[in-house]
Amino acid sequence: MDDNLIIPKHVGIIMDGNGRWAKKRGLIRSMGHRAGADNLKELCLHMASVGVEYVSLYAFSTENFKREKKEVDFLMNLFVTLFKGEFQTIMDHNIRVVFSGRVFPLPKKVLQAMNYVSEKTCNNTGAVLNICLNYGSQSEIVDMTKQLCQDYKDGKIELDDIDPEFIQHHLYQDLPPLDFVIRTSGELRLSNFMLYQSSYAEFYFTDVLFPDFNTEEFDKAIVEFNQRNRKFGG
Repeated sequence: MDDNLIIPKHVGIIMDGNGRWAKKRGLIRSMGHRAGADNLKELCLHMASVGVEYVSLYAFSTENFKREKKEVDFLMNLFVTLFKGEFQTIMDHNIRVVFSGRVFPLPKKVLQAMNYVSEKTCNNTGAVLNICLNYGSQSEIVDMTKQLCQDYKDGKIELDDIDPEFIQHHLYQDLPPLDFVIRTSGELRLSNFMLYQSSYAEFYFTDVLFPDFNTEEFDKAIVEFNQRNRKFGG
């Protein structure tokens, strides 16, 4: 990658197309999810190596529980396998892992694996990997609003404390706003992904299915990012 390129501080990825990738090859959908997971490791390490400080991954939405139970169960087991199997790699690269989303109805084994990874990496000082699991942006805003209402009721905050920056700090994770959102597989929508955080993000939509969205494809996206003129309303 060209050293003169500007690297976005916070990148969000809507990892779409695993099922279609498998179908094109005559495989079951689960094999597409496995291929996507295999691709994700190299991609995340590459993003960290080029200077991306925060990465938010749309791993599983609140609506994804509507899928067939067999597929949901496979994904839950895959998450546990990944969190445990890649733990040492995460530690070796000084990556801090955080999670965004609702706890219910995630299985106990998934929650235990999430807690283990987040606790063990909490003091790491490298890139931050925000895994959006059982996540929906509308749910996040509702949960945040309820908490702020309770804090106001309890006298912990004043109405004048609440401004856009205050809201940003009280979402599931206190992370910088998104600079760049990538969606694979050709779909042209956000699908309830980090709506507040992406207010001034640049968007990149590609027909490439996520298992094929490798480091070279990411570098192409960064070149496109550098051709944008970010005005932030100015």
